[in-house]
Amino acid sequence: MGMTHISRDELKEIMKEAVTSVLTERKDLLEDAVSESILDMKLALAMEEADTGEHVSEESVLSKLRV
Repeated sequence: MGMTHISRDELKEIMKEAVTSVLTERKDLLEDAVSESILDMKLALAMEEADTGEHVSEESVLSKLRV
């Protein structure tokens, strides 16, 4: 099997098309990633609030985690 050589620009275009295709056809993947990121940010904010040394209620933490 012979090797095919492609230029950097051709590879870049192929990768761009592949990523665009996946994100177009599988929107759920992007939605899940964004949703997880938002939950991570909310958890980080809850942890920062708790890091003040003051007591934070469970309900306060859970309310920040709710989407």
